[in-house]
Amino acid sequence: MNLLSAIINKFMSVGILALVIIFQPEIRRFLLHIGKNTFLQRNKIWWRYLFGSKDLERDNLKRIKPVIDACKSMKKNRTGALIVFVKFYDDELFTNSCEIMDAKISKRLLESIFQKYSPLHDGAVVIAENRIKSASCILPLTDNDKLPTQFGLRHRAGIGVTEITDAVAVIISEETGEIAYVKQGRVRMNVSLGELEKLLNKDF
Repeated sequence: MNLLSAIINKFMSVGILALVIIFQPEIRRFLLHIGKNTFLQRNKIWWRYLFGSKDLERDNLKRIKPVIDACKSMKKNRTGALIVFVKFYDDELFTNSCEIMDAKISKRLLESIFQKYSPLHDGAVVIAENRIKSASCILPLTDNDKLPTQFGLRHRAGIGVTEITDAVAVIISEETGEIAYVKQGRVRMNVSLGELEKLLNKDF
């Protein structure tokens, strides 16, 4: 019994170490997610206390406006697009599969990126810290097998990235021009421009 107990104890310690090594990226991302959200909530409270919620909302709407204007134009022209908003830019997740930009957000730049013959139009644009951080990003696809058949790679990538990060995704369908809004893997279809503005202002 003593020998069996010693073997089990050794196995348990090695097993726990093996699990940490195998799932190290997931554990790291989980801890970063918790830490960043805690920091964000604390930071948001201080900003609201110092500057007032109405001033913050007005300032945020100014930052969102170029995105809304670009979406309006791409919706009208049925230009397919996938725009991902993240609160904190994860270098490990995005840098390896993206073209780094770090550019100011503008309507014309977003339209140029997703223009049909642009070399960057495939993939997603990632926005963080009020900057276009990267473009042509290849994102992980969702494993959800219960999605509607009309959902293509853009929708599946938008859903996938919001399942594993705190991101939200705005998707414009190339076939219909319809705007979809994705958060935590849940999709809101046929979102109007007014609704999109309210959702982005609320979540970012």
